[in-house]
Amino acid sequence: MDKGEFHLRTLKWRLENNEKLQVTFKEPKIPYRETITKQAKAEYRHKKQSGGAGQFGEVHLIVEPYAEGMPDPTTYKFNGQEFKMNIKGREERDLPWGGKLVFINSVVGGAIDARFMPAILKGVMDCMERGPLTGSYARDVRVIVYDGKMHPVDSNELSFTLAARHAFSDAFKAAGPKILEPIYDLEVYVPGDYMGDVMSDLQGRRAMIMGMDSEAGYQKLQAKIPLKELANYSISLSSLTGGRASFTTKFASYELVPNDLQQKLIAEHEAEVKGRRRISLLESHSFFRCFCTQQFRVFIPSCWVTFLLY
Repeated sequence: MDKGEFHLRTLKWRLENNEKLQVTFKEPKIPYRETITKQAKAEYRHKKQSGGAGQFGEVHLIVEPYAEGMPDPTTYKFNGQEFKMNIKGREERDLPWGGKLVFINSVVGGAIDARFMPAILKGVMDCMERGPLTGSYARDVRVIVYDGKMHPVDSNELSFTLAARHAFSDAFKAAGPKILEPIYDLEVYVPGDYMGDVMSDLQGRRAMIMGMDSEAGYQKLQAKIPLKELANYSISLSSLTGGRASFTTKFASYELVPNDLQQKLIAEHEAEVKGRRRISLLESHSFFRCFCTQQFRVFIPSCWVTFLLY
């Protein structure tokens, strides 16, 4: 049986009682992922003019869910309008956090110079590293850049990176975005007398029972369970069975979370973002107040003296 929680609680007791240190336990952050469930298209124009050369880049793209072995696209239809694809380039990336990104250049007629494609891909990757729902990594997405515009003077890599970020973000949000959670294979070895209690506990943890077997005088229970539901499981299992059960876990896959849990995760993320913004504003206000106070201490006497002399 996993003794990690028991060891942590023992260490916490020693730190608090022997070293007089206050210790707070927090649940580990679950590595959620984000993906999309349908096709969507978006376009964005980045334009900025100031003094000399400005910034200009416009990107039109389509996003859709990607699965291994999917054929390259030929046509898309949105709102009765058909878009034919003429593939000029294709890049498939295995993402460090799992899943894939397929990036296709289908721009014709020189609407966007090929030298700007890496910048557009960079803008897409920036968004893949921080999904719009919970800020988690995104995965298993195909992106087709099919049109756009550029300026002979003002277009540059930065302009197209920013345009791609906005276009991809808008398309992702319109493509039925969903949160994925890690699912683990779980094997529990338990005396037969406790099988009913263990199964009831697992069902309350959103586990899916996959099978049962006998091994070395114990009942072996096989299930798939979300990583989030494994929190405190070793303590719960020990309590249910008097310490006579053990279990092993192994990562299996990522699956869609239930809709009610998705809404809860989104709300928690939004609250966290608002909290960080509030802290940032308070820190900025404190710095500004301190800065102004220092400035007034320096300049007010000078102004006063200048006024008297005048």
